[in-house]
Amino acid sequence: MVARVATVAFQGVETVPVDVQVQVAAGAPVFAVVGLPDSAVKESKERVRAALAAIGLALPGRRIVVNLAPADLAKEGSHYDLPIALGLLVAMGALPADRIAPYVALGELTLDARLLPVPGTLLAAMAANATERGLICAQASGGEAAWAGAARDFEILAAPTLLALMNHLRGVQALAPPQPERGALPHAGPDIADVKGQETAKRALEVAAAGGHNLLMVGPPGAGKSMLARCLPGLLPPLTAGEALEIASVHSLAGAGDGRIAMARPFRDPHHTASHVALIGGGARGKPGEVSLAHLGVLFLDELPEYPRAALEALRQPLETGRAVVARAQAHVSYPARVQLVAAMNPCRCGHLDDPGQACGRAPRCAADYQARISGPLFDRIDLHVDVPPVAASDLSLPPPAENSAQVAKRVADARHRQRMRFASLPDGNRPRCNAELDGRALEELAAPDADGRKLLDEAAGRMKLSARGYHRVLRVARTLADLQAAERPARAHVAEALGYRRLRLAG
Repeated sequence: MVARVATVAFQGVETVPVDVQVQVAAGAPVFAVVGLPDSAVKESKERVRAALAAIGLALPGRRIVVNLAPADLAKEGSHYDLPIALGLLVAMGALPADRIAPYVALGELTLDARLLPVPGTLLAAMAANATERGLICAQASGGEAAWAGAARDFEILAAPTLLALMNHLRGVQALAPPQPERGALPHAGPDIADVKGQETAKRALEVAAAGGHNLLMVGPPGAGKSMLARCLPGLLPPLTAGEALEIASVHSLAGAGDGRIAMARPFRDPHHTASHVALIGGGARGKPGEVSLAHLGVLFLDELPEYPRAALEALRQPLETGRAVVARAQAHVSYPARVQLVAAMNPCRCGHLDDPGQACGRAPRCAADYQARISGPLFDRIDLHVDVPPVAASDLSLPPPAENSAQVAKRVADARHRQRMRFASLPDGNRPRCNAELDGRALEELAAPDADGRKLLDEAAGRMKLSARGYHRVLRVARTLADLQAAERPARAHVAEALGYRRLRLAG
């Protein structure tokens, strides 16, 4: 007899159906797992053996073969423990096959038969729901999986132990259906009213939030660059339900979720010693990196020139396409990475380039060498470049500004609403979320400035030697500035301000 249990394998944020086939046949006692299993899958036979012994069942002294089909697809992770155990229980006659057939199963087993949560449960639940199956998972993953079935009657068996799951399938006891758990909104960071001075930088922050633009802040230590960056999440519009699921899917696959769906945009700020793999993704199992964990949120890179050159250059493709591609010998996977990059840096190594009292003796060569760590193509992908000068002591004693984050966020929300209304005429597959994603013919049609604005842009493009990418990014920023003022088309003033945020090189 061959028992079959459905589960999934993960390729990026895509799931591939896997058929776990278990055969108990006559022959020398052996327990073999085939179908390109990795070490975690090979070790599952010992966890399964111990878990069955913990509930009073012993494996038969026969030949046991577990095949993970398709056999040419590499299988990784501990989530195959539960489907292998269920297949054995069916093959041994301890469970009826028809009770297992309507479900997709995944979960890790402990030696005392408890079920542990595994990465990717939300993705597996969405795949099961799409094929009109139920899901069997660990109790700790039930709240996460329940979000996948909000639109229809989706059965989830979230069990604390293997024995509790067996009793439910036998009809001895019932498992309570899990409920979707909404994560509490984390603190959005400082209020923009807490920032003294820096009016130009705060204006750039509002423009960045309104259009989803990348932002680079350059200034000496202690000028408030990090504080300004942490104000950005409080200015961004709230997540839609679909966006929250997109983010939760990536975090679930990375094992970074807590079983609840967060309704706040992610804010990731990796240390400047982060490697290429940490930023982009990869490793032995091709896990998503920081750029994907920040999907639909903010990726803040403080001390930008201090990051490894290879890691920064690897960011160029995700910033342009919105996807991070991880290529390995066994697989080629991609993860969503539609992020808003906010970077901060000092003008030179000591940070006091423009301060006559503190500037180093190597200026301006020091600044040129320091800033040369950032390549021109990466600078070209950043829409807004803004200086953040030091704050005078007299400014610190002033009362807080009258305008707070809620008021700025209202203007940002109005600008985003105008963008959504304008994008409604575009085909669904090519519909951007914000102005920063405008491209191709849609950019030419929806962001075209008036005659005076076009003339200024064409003249400035030659003087500033803008690349085609830089030219288009100025158009996108000008379109956002027009949206903030509810203007029908970008005018000369909007183009002029957008050009003011554009500098290809910072030194010299």
